[in-house]
Amino acid sequence: MNTSYTHITHKDIPIFIDEESTVLILGSLPSVKSREYGFYYMHPQNRFYKVLGNIFSSEISDKKQFLRDHHIALYDVIEECDIIGSSDASIRNPIVIDIDNILSRYPSIKRIAINGNRAKTLFDRYLLDRTKKYDVEVYYLPSTSPANARVSLPQLVDKYRVIFE
Repeated sequence: MNTSYTHITHKDIPIFIDEESTVLILGSLPSVKSREYGFYYMHPQNRFYKVLGNIFSSEISDKKQFLRDHHIALYDVIEECDIIGSSDASIRNPIVIDIDNILSRYPSIKRIAINGNRAKTLFDRYLLDRTKKYDVEVYYLPSTSPANARVSLPQLVDKYRVIFE
């Protein structure tokens, strides 16, 4: 197991968003597997796409097209940091995203969903006050990570469904 810190940035996995996006889902930062694949929520045991597939009663063969079709944008609270592997608990020296730039550039975003506790802690500390001048609702949701096994898939589906109602 890797126990040394790695400095990571979002340069290899940019924000996934377009002018029609209405929901912005923010995690903490991409896992090792997601960084390897170059896209969000790519760990095989992460339940993110299973949750969305259940909500929209859809098979997801093309993740990016599915997200576009449902006006979902993906990014993370952290722009860059030092981390050991995929461990959110090990995050140090976080630099957060420029939420003002995102929300002013994409006024179609009306809901921000925060995926997981570490993302919530950082969002509340650094970004929540900055979102108050925009017309957005903020939702706090349990992590879809395989590390959050105490929350079942049906529970996740129920919690995430509210951001699309």
